[in-house]
Amino acid sequence: MTLREVAIIIHDGVQALDVAGPLDVFAEANGFLPEHEHYRCVLLAGRTSPVRSSSGMWMIPDLSFEQAGHAFDTVLVAGGPGLPDREPDEAMSEWLRQWGVLARRYGSVCNGAFALGHAGLLDGRTLTTHWLSSAQLAAKFPAARVEHDRIYARDGRLVTSAGVTAGIDLSLALVGEDHGPAVSRACAKALVVVAQRQGGQSQFSPLLVAPNETPTPLGKVQAYVMEHIGELLSVERLAEIAGVSPRSIARLFVQELNTTPHDFVEGIRIDHARNLLEATKRALKVVAFDCGFASVDQMRSAFQRKLGVTPLRYRESFQVAA
Repeated sequence: MTLREVAIIIHDGVQALDVAGPLDVFAEANGFLPEHEHYRCVLLAGRTSPVRSSSGMWMIPDLSFEQAGHAFDTVLVAGGPGLPDREPDEAMSEWLRQWGVLARRYGSVCNGAFALGHAGLLDGRTLTTHWLSSAQLAAKFPAARVEHDRIYARDGRLVTSAGVTAGIDLSLALVGEDHGPAVSRACAKALVVVAQRQGGQSQFSPLLVAPNETPTPLGKVQAYVMEHIGELLSVERLAEIAGVSPRSIARLFVQELNTTPHDFVEGIRIDHARNLLEATKRALKVVAFDCGFASVDQMRSAFQRKLGVTPLRYRESFQVAA
């Protein structure tokens, strides 16, 4: 085994945790490895002068793209709040196409995936990004397969993660891949993080947008469902509220919201249940009843299917202390 050189690409407005999270994982791993198997991490940017992060923290690149004319073991592009709407960085794209793809594995943390897309490295590939940016990424790079709920994804040599702290999850997975699960778990314990999170990033994101305030058929349905979530809400009832036929309401949901009436109602029930689990100590059967689920088992099944966790595990993870 030889020393593994990891390059993390930074830029103006970079998210500090997208950089610090992976750096700390690889640095922590070194404490459990013989010196000749250590990771050596470097920061790359278009210039070697200090780069200001979105939080105001300054970072000093080790190398400019011009100086980094060789292949690395691992290359990761860090994200940043403004990256999805920024014009492509041609110097970064050129370096990624010339040197990034020569790495044993390359990819991104958070919405650093946009930089990979601008470099033409996402076509036909499966990847993930922060839930806030996933729809925009999919629209901007339609040839890519964006997995909206993954914490991290691996497609051949391409590795990508969801938002911010998910870069830690990805880095722990890479350490486990290189040196086995025991080293990865030891790193996680030292950093006081979960070695492998249960569920996807839907746990951390709002499932639904606000109801449509315009008096359209679906706007009426959205407003009614959110106000009467505990009722029996069949397709026929939704159609009655909208003033259209059951066939028409089903078609409208697919055309305008890309979902079915059943999935829409279930999503609102889950969202309401999440709020109650976070903010109250109500028994699970009471939460299920208040949210319109027929039983605790039905609520548990919906949570497992949509979020990848049980209601009880969700409460344990996210309940706010009184």
